[in-house]
Amino acid sequence: MSRKWPLVLLGASAILLVPWMVVLAVTLPGSTQVDNWPLAWIGLDVLMAAGCATTALLGLRGDARARLTASATASVAVLDAWFDITTAGTGAPLTQALLCAVAEAALAGACVHLAVGRRRYRRPAP
Repeated sequence: MSRKWPLVLLGASAILLVPWMVVLAVTLPGSTQVDNWPLAWIGLDVLMAAGCATTALLGLRGDARARLTASATASVAVLDAWFDITTAGTGAPLTQALLCAVAEAALAGACVHLAVGRRRYRRPAP
């Protein structure tokens, strides 16, 4: 059981998040004023760029940790696309967000391929 507790914790977290999502759906306002809006968006792009760079460097060195950074970078790309689309206005802003989401989906797909692909990596140096 000691090796399974993190998995049990993850499963319990998933179950407990369902009522929390219902609370949010019922109580959150439809719109809001946000401070530091540019910083929030730039921060996602900084994370994505750092993930791409780190994955590339580790991958080119043959370091197996590239799988971890690729996985994290895929998650950030999907998150960025989600926020692009869900916060875009109608018309041209939504079209732009959808075009960006296509590029981010391609990036996420490439990262997932690197994370779970059959490429052989050497073990990282201690």
